[in-house]
Amino acid sequence: MNLKRRRNIEVFSLSFLDCVCCGFGALILLLVLSKTAEPIIFEEYSKDLEQTVTRLRQELSDLHGQINLLNRQLVSNKAQLARRVENIARLQAELATLQGQYAAARDDATVQNIIEAQLAAAKQQLTAAMRRLRAASVHQQPDTTVGGIPVDSEYIIFIIDTSGSMQNYGWHLVQQKLAEVLNVYPKVKGIQIMNDMGEYMFQQYTGKWIPDTPARRKAVLKRLRTWRPFSNSSPVEGISAAIRTFYATNKDISLYVFGDEFTGPSIDTVLHHVDRINKRDQRGNRRVRIHAVGFPIQFGRPQAEQTTGIRFATLMRALCERNGGTFIGLNSYTP
Repeated sequence: MNLKRRRNIEVFSLSFLDCVCCGFGALILLLVLSKTAEPIIFEEYSKDLEQTVTRLRQELSDLHGQINLLNRQLVSNKAQLARRVENIARLQAELATLQGQYAAARDDATVQNIIEAQLAAAKQQLTAAMRRLRAASVHQQPDTTVGGIPVDSEYIIFIIDTSGSMQNYGWHLVQQKLAEVLNVYPKVKGIQIMNDMGEYMFQQYTGKWIPDTPARRKAVLKRLRTWRPFSNSSPVEGISAAIRTFYATNKDISLYVFGDEFTGPSIDTVLHHVDRINKRDQRGNRRVRIHAVGFPIQFGRPQAEQTTGIRFATLMRALCERNGGTFIGLNSYTP
């Protein structure tokens, strides 16, 4: 019996040891396999992380570029908004100025209508007999003015501003006013038309008087429609050329200046220059009367651009006053 029990124990112990050895072998094999694959897995995982970091950095750079672009657009939009606000304020100021000018123009229109009525009545009274009586009278002369402008001259010269502003905005009115002035003088001994640079309308009459005939007057008005000589928007050259060329001690000359602006450097210089060339006669009168008609074209522009129009009115008022003439400022540059 004892032998049988010992033999059973030995068989069981051997099998148990085999199982234990196999189990340990399997564990060792798993450990060896896991340790061998671990560096490969870590390397692949590191590569994926680097690619992810690179991609995120690129996206971050793109976002920075978009942010900078949006910031520049924002600054530009703010600048545009500021300019538009400034333009709105300027336009509001111009609107207020124009409203004031319109209100003043309505008042001036009534005065203008009265003057035109007086002009028409005076034209009817100016007959040939009255002109002969005036010429015969030395000490006591009748009132020979039409609309405040003396019409006692035998020769008339027109100095017309042919600049772009006059051509584009007031040319129809220039033609109308020229015709009106010619009608005030039914018959004179000579006419001349020059632009503000001293260029003659009819080159064949350079330095000479144009004979006053109905046909010649029609030719003057017809030529005026398409007359486009160069102009520097200053009447000084034309006034100087007209006085130097046609001044005569035995002629009564009236000079009419049509313009809208003066771009010269000095008003005082012009006044002194005209005083020197337009000398006085024995009675203290200037031989050449200077009249002017101001076209308010510059006053239809923003206030900052009205300077040349104001300077023209200032210059011509002073010139007319010092040279026995009259300055008329129109309240509109449309017929």
